[in-house]
Amino acid sequence: MTNRVAPTKKLTEEQRFQYLISGISDYAIYMLDPDGHVSSWNAGAQRFKGYLAPEILGEHFSRFYTPEDRASNLPARALSTALVEGKYEAEGWRVRQDGTRFWASVVIDPIYDELGTLLGYAKITRDITDKRQAEQALRASEERFRLLVQGVTDYAIYMLSPLGEVSNWNVGAERIKGYLADEIVGQHFSRFYTEEDRAGGMPQRALDTAAREGRFEAEGWRLRQDGTRFWAHVVIDAIHDDMGSLIGFAKITRDLTEKKKADAALAEANAALFQAQKMESIGQLTGGIAHDFNNLLSVLASGLEVLTLGRGGSADAKTFDSMRRAVNRGATLTQQLLAFARQQPLQPETRNVNRLISGFESVLRRAVSAAIDFQVRLDPQVRSTVIDSARFESAILNLVVNARDAMPDGGHVRIESANVDLAEHAAQGLAPGPYVRVTVTDTGTGMSPETAARAFEPFYTTKEVGKGTGLGLSQVYGFIKQSGGEVVIATAPGEGTAISIFLPAAPDQDGATTHRENTELVLIVEDESDLMDVAAALYISMGYEVVTASSSNEALPLLASRKVDILFTDIIMPHGMNGIELAAYTREHYPEVKIILASGYPLPALKFEDANLEDFAFVNKPYRLSDLARVLRTAA
Repeated sequence: MTNRVAPTKKLTEEQRFQYLISGISDYAIYMLDPDGHVSSWNAGAQRFKGYLAPEILGEHFSRFYTPEDRASNLPARALSTALVEGKYEAEGWRVRQDGTRFWASVVIDPIYDELGTLLGYAKITRDITDKRQAEQALRASEERFRLLVQGVTDYAIYMLSPLGEVSNWNVGAERIKGYLADEIVGQHFSRFYTEEDRAGGMPQRALDTAAREGRFEAEGWRLRQDGTRFWAHVVIDAIHDDMGSLIGFAKITRDLTEKKKADAALAEANAALFQAQKMESIGQLTGGIAHDFNNLLSVLASGLEVLTLGRGGSADAKTFDSMRRAVNRGATLTQQLLAFARQQPLQPETRNVNRLISGFESVLRRAVSAAIDFQVRLDPQVRSTVIDSARFESAILNLVVNARDAMPDGGHVRIESANVDLAEHAAQGLAPGPYVRVTVTDTGTGMSPETAARAFEPFYTTKEVGKGTGLGLSQVYGFIKQSGGEVVIATAPGEGTAISIFLPAAPDQDGATTHRENTELVLIVEDESDLMDVAAALYISMGYEVVTASSSNEALPLLASRKVDILFTDIIMPHGMNGIELAAYTREHYPEVKIILASGYPLPALKFEDANLEDFAFVNKPYRLSDLARVLRTAA
């Protein structure tokens, strides 16, 4: 069938305009008279509002409004606004003929004739319900997302501009970083980085990586507002618009400080467990070897005795002596092995470590070279501990010798004692409670972490061949562990070494007081080393403990750090205060100390200004045991 086209009819401009308006179905376009009554109606108006033209022409346009809008006189105000301002434009709910509502975009324009007389209003309405619903859904989604982000407290979630300025801020960011939104929005995010990271350009590299690859992820130290650091896991994602242009970055930060601490503690515990298991295994092996070796040495030693007696001191005596010395060295080696294996017989007793160190100080001083400054700083209030005295002295000597060997060009060695109260896990392998700590510190070469980790292993040494057996520290370790304590090394290459011995405090002690032993401590001040040794031997034979000084300069710190009972000093000394001055100083500052002066000059020949020698007990050199015993009874 052939389509027929109507012959072209000449239309006026007004007719063409009317056909155009009538044919539009996506917009309601109609006229109102000056009072608001509908005077024309197009297809779009019929489709949106549901009225046919005969049903609505002549009716007031207010029927399209909701009851609440009519109650507020919105239709009249719309016309009034159009007259005053030349146009009224708004969005709102409108009502169809069937009573259903739709969301409308409305424009009302006043219409005038050539003389300016108001003819009515042109009203254009569009149904934008679907658009509004989409916008509302988008806003609701954005609001839900905003509330979700704002409600997250375990993560800092915020946006950055393309340059790195903070553009929003959630509760988690406030909690983790410490800034309120007003304090940080607009600031550059680099302020969260440490000074060293900023100097290294880390913030900009992070943004560049995210912009280039779409994502940046890392862990590192970050700063809170108060300057404290926390370990953070950071993710930065690049955000692009529909055209692919970079509009900013989404940044998520999580505080992993506690997790990092827990991981480090677990790693440390695993390392300590491995080390303990390794040392225990080595100890068991060493103990077995030592016991078997001791049995062999016993057989050799007994056989040598028999052979020596049988040969009656023949020319082979030197050979037998060499063998005997070898056996003795082997016996010493097995004792060291047993010490590490914690299988040596101990004779523990309640002792004060200050007294043990003081009585052994002369030996310790001789163990170091003249190029080494040797200091002893003992806490006068240190607690007592249960310890084998002889093996404790040997352990301290081992540590001092090791310190000396670490300083071939000289340096400083210091022995210190102190009370410590350990908390849970403060020292590996020790229960919390009161302890005595003795520390030997040197300024030597120090140890690497790898060396320090193996320092207590038997036969492990960094010394030259023939310079050490590698059993010194292992012997100390075994003895202290057998005594219920622990040994801790603090060291670094080039920064020296501090080895601390922790020993449990003896039971039934008040942490603020010190157990007072019956043995009295004598401070001997003598510049002649031979005379010092003789005096020390005499006092020790009478049951005193002894600490020595070669001058008043050495004596003063000893008086300050120890509970000295008796000062026994030579009068004539070439350096520092003489004996009279030292005695006067002691009488003034330590009135409870008994003072005995000694000199090779007779008392009448000694003349000192502002000093009365009769105020002090006096003994002439050379003195004997009976002389010291006599003067001790009268000393004050």
